[in-house]
Amino acid sequence: MTTESLGDAESRMKRSADALAKDLSSIRTGRANPGLVEDILVEYGGATYPINQLAQVGVADARLLTIQPWDPGSIPDIEKAIQASDIGIMPGNDGKLIRLPIPALTEERRKELVRSVKKRVEEGKVATRNVRRDIQDQIRKLQKDGDISEDEARRAQDDLQKATDRTVGTMEEIGSKKEEDVMSV
Repeated sequence: MTTESLGDAESRMKRSADALAKDLSSIRTGRANPGLVEDILVEYGGATYPINQLAQVGVADARLLTIQPWDPGSIPDIEKAIQASDIGIMPGNDGKLIRLPIPALTEERRKELVRSVKKRVEEGKVATRNVRRDIQDQIRKLQKDGDISEDEARRAQDDLQKATDRTVGTMEEIGSKKEEDVMSV
């Protein structure tokens, strides 16, 4: 029973780390990155779609994203969604292609983004600790009910702590890489 709980904990912790990595990919670094706009939701044809379902998002060069809609009629809707998002980039189009010039980040904005990265990493760590707490409660209940011995409970707690430490380390590594990307000019 404890191996099932530990397996569940590890998969939930991995999902937390993956969610953090996906979340951090949407933070602007000063370089063009399709992850910056792919999940922006666009109202088009009476439904809501992420940009990557309405258009091909590409990187023309280090400071320019291109968005080529499959239906040119969706260009105004895509532009409106980009302007309404919090990425702070004004789109331009030529009737067939939307261009997003990525401006250089100011030092103040870089520091603000690093604070945001640290906050999101901390939120990911909290989610991991919540998983640990849930599984610890399960282990204590199993021990209290007499389903596992005290030694098994101790081993399970140790294994759970090791999994938590690994996940937190991974999250810190993801966060430090993103901070490095944000601070590089």
